[in-house]
Amino acid sequence: MAIPRVSATAVPTPSRISRRLRSECRVLIRTGLSVAAAVIALDQATKTWIVHDVMSPPQWIEVTSFFNIVMVWNKGASFGLFSTQSPWTQAVLGGLAVVISIVLAIWMTKARSKWLTVALGMVIGGAIGNAIDRAVYGAVADFLDFHAFGYHWPSFNVADIAISIGVVMLLFDGLLENRRTHKLEP
Repeated sequence: MAIPRVSATAVPTPSRISRRLRSECRVLIRTGLSVAAAVIALDQATKTWIVHDVMSPPQWIEVTSFFNIVMVWNKGASFGLFSTQSPWTQAVLGGLAVVISIVLAIWMTKARSKWLTVALGMVIGGAIGNAIDRAVYGAVADFLDFHAFGYHWPSFNVADIAISIGVVMLLFDGLLENRRTHKLEP
């Protein structure tokens, strides 16, 4: 019986594995950054359209019995938290969004799944989209207004949607990772 010969090119060497991993990491990072760029572009396009065309002059538009388009200038953080008249609030909140985005981008370079890089890209894109508003308008433009059954959700925008979906994806990823880790333990 003849022993099959294995060519040297078929055996993965540490350098080939390393190159493949670096290549896969670059693809993941590009994916996450592309998602962030798409969120920023969509967020800024919708805000420009709403602020300069639809809400000029400001108005209230009832789209359905549970959804309106309104113009709300949010000078605080999420849902108007920390809203003050201080001129420093916008600079601090915008700077904080940029710092958080940088930290998340660093995390993205260490991510090993497409799910995680997409989630991070959504949060980064949303944070940068709202930071752009703070720099350009001095407040975040919120215009989506949902209400039903006596409940009224604070107005929000595309960036807020991306941040919320991204955070839910991150939580889901953390739960799955926790389950995988516990399954590996004896």
